Amino acid sequence: MSSLPLNVVILAAGKGTRMHSDLPKVLHKLAGRPLVQHVLDVAVKLHAQKICVIYGHGGEAVPQAMTGYDAKFVLQEPQLGTGHAVQQALPHLSDDSLTLILYGDVPLTQPETLQQMLLAPDALTLLTIKLADPTGYGRIVRDAQERITRIVEEKDATPAERVITEINTGILAAPTRLLRGWLQQLRNDNAQGEFYLTDIVAMAVAQGVEVRAAHPAHEWEVQGVNSRVQMAQLERVWQRELARGFMERGLSLADPERIDVRGTLTFDRDAEIDVGCIFEGTVHLGKNVKVGAYSIVRDSTIGDGTHIAPYSHIEDATIGADCRIGPYARIRPGATLGEDVHIGNFVEIKNSDIAAHSKANHLSYIGDATVGSNVNIGAGTITCNYDGANKHRTVIGDGAFIGSDTQLIAPVTVAAGATIGAGSTIVSDAPENALTLSRAKQVTVTGWQRPAKGKKK
Repeated sequence: MSSLPLNVVILAAGKGTRMHSDLPKVLHKLAGRPLVQHVLDVAVKLHAQKICVIYGHGGEAVPQAMTGYDAKFVLQEPQLGTGHAVQQALPHLSDDSLTLILYGDVPLTQPETLQQMLLAPDALTLLTIKLADPTGYGRIVRDAQERITRIVEEKDATPAERVITEINTGILAAPTRLLRGWLQQLRNDNAQGEFYLTDIVAMAVAQGVEVRAAHPAHEWEVQGVNSRVQMAQLERVWQRELARGFMERGLSLADPERIDVRGTLTFDRDAEIDVGCIFEGTVHLGKNVKVGAYSIVRDSTIGDGTHIAPYSHIEDATIGADCRIGPYARIRPGATLGEDVHIGNFVEIKNSDIAAHSKANHLSYIGDATVGSNVNIGAGTITCNYDGANKHRTVIGDGAFIGSDTQLIAPVTVAAGATIGAGSTIVSDAPENALTLSRAKQVTVTGWQRPAKGKKK
């Protein structure tokens, strides 16, 4: 890479008419992140000294959505073309630097590709690619010695120029001092009445500045998004690339076409994922973890040897080793499960700590609770944690047994070794190693008759 400081200018002012949306195009999400966020992340990886985002349509929505970045956001109003957009960044760039131009709706250009463009700090470097169908793109015009002489936009191209297959991606790098001078000379006497950034190529040639070309390793790196159809197509391309990389690093996928990662997924050896699973935020799967079909895991850590049965939802939770979760379990934010915890079908855990070897296998809600080890929670148990205004905590000691269909009215403590009889409503602390229950007296009503269906008229 160049020894010069690096500026990255991201053009993100487009309206995205074909998206048919009130949301600025660059804020539509690919792999769970706004398009422009992918580009900002690349700029950070390139160690850019200054990042400048040119925004327009959507008002302040773009800078408000990207507050986590050390970037300068500059409004382009009105939008008069790509050259005009880059002009808006010039007051914020120093001449003793190299400037890289990226696009907020071209999200998947890889850092390794862009690093190629920073190797010649005195040249104008273009990112180009040959396409079987170059329709819609500006063409790279070369002379007899294969030197780049200019770029011609398709609407301004001659029939001979339109058969050229090498196209301009729009991504370029140039010395800032030269870029400043070229941008000041731009004119808008073209079919669109806009200031084309591409016109600087002919200026560089006339000035005797070397014009180089770099090429991406993959066509998808330079694919832009102009419609929801293109968004969906690029989503699948990127998910396939992620899946391929995961498998090469040892992750088993039942079907690489049916996984969605919308964030960062890491894993240890011999983890397995069945079809239709979604991973959001930051997720780590330990060694020998198995994730069942159509499960959703968000911002969670799953311990070694844990099996997640199909259709389970886990969010902002820590799951220990050798646990059994689901099917149809819901582990909500703030849940921490120790080793060998069993959470079964239609059980919901929220903001609770459950120690090793405890079980809640059927149809229960455990919220705002501290549960000890070797506890058995029967089907239909509920910790009644909300009094209509405040949350309260339930404490269940080691080795306790909670009978089915029990309501624990928080705040309440069930001591170690206690047994709660099925069908009880517990409003006071239950002592250790004793049976506690609360039931109405069972009665039989003699002479009672079950209602019969009336005769049809």
